[in-house]
Amino acid sequence: MKPITIYLAEDDADDRKFFIEAMKAIPVHTIITEFKNGIDLMDRLFLDTSLPDAIFLDLRMPLMDGFECLMDIRSFSQFSRIKIIVYSATYHEREVRQLKNDGANQYLQKPGTYNQLKTILYKSIQCLSKNEKGNSAEPFVILG
Repeated sequence: MKPITIYLAEDDADDRKFFIEAMKAIPVHTIITEFKNGIDLMDRLFLDTSLPDAIFLDLRMPLMDGFECLMDIRSFSQFSRIKIIVYSATYHEREVRQLKNDGANQYLQKPGTYNQLKTILYKSIQCLSKNEKGNSAEPFVILG
C-alpha cells in the first residue's frame, strides 16, 4: 500500500512536532511535509508536480490564516482532489459550518493529550479513506 502524503500547515513548532509524533504512532504509513504558514504551503502546492493526498490546516496562523488558505486552495481546480482537514484548538459552530461550505473535508479539534491526538488522527485518516471509496456518511467534525 502506498503511503499517504500529508502537508501540515501549522505555525506552532510544538504542535507540529506533537502531530508528527502522533502520526508516526498510528498504523498508517504517511509522508508528512511541514509548513509554518499558508503562504509557504500555497507556494509548495504550485511548485509540486505530485500533490498531497491531504492537508491538515491550522486556522490561526500569521501571514495567511487557514480560512484564507482554504479559499485559495479550493479556487484552483488542480487542487480539487486534495482532502483538507481543518485542525484547530477552537470550536465555533458557525465557523465550522462556514469551513464545510468553503470546501473543507473535515474539522478536527486539537485535543489536550497525545493519546487523544493519536485517536482523532487515526479516525480522520480512516474517514478520508472511506470517503475515497464513496462512503460520504462519515462525520465532518471529529472532536478530541
